[in-house]
Amino acid sequence: MATEETVQLNEAHAPHQASIDALDSVLSTLKHELIKLRHNHDKHEPEYFRAVASLSDADLTSFTSSDLSTVRVANSAYGLHLFGKIKIPTLDNAYIHIRIFGSAKEGTDGSSTDERDYKFHSIHTEEVVKGDGDRVYRAIFGKDDALEWFDT
Repeated sequence: MATEETVQLNEAHAPHQASIDALDSVLSTLKHELIKLRHNHDKHEPEYFRAVASLSDADLTSFTSSDLSTVRVANSAYGLHLFGKIKIPTLDNAYIHIRIFGSAKEGTDGSSTDERDYKFHSIHTEEVVKGDGDRVYRAIFGKDDALEWFDT
């Protein structure tokens, strides 16, 4: 299994066409999962999506691949790990962090972009335990928040 300790992410950069194409291939799944995640968290811990509480589901998912602002990529024996920061266009400083996995299509080595299949992996949600034991939750990040490795 690929982990932050076993795989080296490259530096954050503007997306290349291959990353945009990867996002396009999972965009409908991503939007569906984002709405589902929001509804599930709203039942138990609405703070995760508090920053976008005023948005409808349609506004929350109004992004396209052109809203992909930053990516980081790592290769492993399993395939390509793509982390992306996507701007929610209906708010000034609201981004989601997503993860996509690319593997070689059957019968290929996956060395070129047309030889890869991409699957949506996850949307980053963060739980921070403060020194006093209080917990802070979020799924919406700001422009200045670093795009780091995450499993959730």
